[in-house]
Amino acid sequence: MTGTAASTADAPEGTESPSGGATDVLVTAATGTVGRHVVAALRDRGVAVRAGTRRPDAADVPAGAAATAFDYGRPETWGPALDGADGLFLVLPPGGAGVDRLAEFASAAVRTGVDRIVFLSTLGADKLPFLPHRRIERRLAALPATTTFLRASFFMQNLTEVHAAEIREEGAIVVPAGDGRTSFVDAADVGAVGAAVLADPEPRPGPLDLTGPAALTYHEVADALSTVLDREIAYEAPSVVAFLRHSVPRRGLAYSAVMVGIYTSARLGLAGRVTDTVRTVTGREPTALRSFVRRERAAFTE
Repeated sequence: MTGTAASTADAPEGTESPSGGATDVLVTAATGTVGRHVVAALRDRGVAVRAGTRRPDAADVPAGAAATAFDYGRPETWGPALDGADGLFLVLPPGGAGVDRLAEFASAAVRTGVDRIVFLSTLGADKLPFLPHRRIERRLAALPATTTFLRASFFMQNLTEVHAAEIREEGAIVVPAGDGRTSFVDAADVGAVGAAVLADPEPRPGPLDLTGPAALTYHEVADALSTVLDREIAYEAPSVVAFLRHSVPRRGLAYSAVMVGIYTSARLGLAGRVTDTVRTVTGREPTALRSFVRRERAAFTE
């Protein structure tokens, strides 16, 4: 492992496979926040990609990628989706459920010939055992394959995909993160790292901590939004109970509970560490928050 990607004394270590980089990869959640960027980055590298999705007939995937029927809850899709694949990008299903099913699928993938697995985890997973990501990491580390855990910080895309409506309509961002700092990362950068780890000849087993270039409080996030959007955006820091009252009607209980876990990581000071892993692995600088807001300005105004 290179750069400043962290490894703790009890961090799970994957088993390195003897082969080079993956040449045929199944990407789960291929149309999701990170998956779509993994698919695009792999295609840019000339890697064959199966874009796993529940509705392949309606999937919008990059040219050259094969939209492939896949559903953790439908084991009959596993074999056809995996047939011939040697790499796997693994994403936890929405809501954080299905740890056993995901581990079962990963085991099936290894049995069919996959020898390089990248799992999208979360920054601080090793310190937050109540999150499912750590349990999955431990299960994956026991497999006879090169397993890498992308412990990504909070995605900048959550501002556009989760909070854009309240920013547009209420002029506020409402999260129970206190004054904690978060080293926000662009999902496009995470996707680029995932593709590199899968495709590069040199294996990178174990955890890689992925962050943006700076750790910001949500007060500073609100300031960045206010500056770029040219309107006042406030930061409201409710209690967990008040946040759930605000969030559950909009996003559902399961998703809101996962959000509470992630924001708790920030409030406890576990989400503010900055690494240079994006630059080390990809050779490019990570995206800054203000650059992201400028790029995605329409999401906050239309």
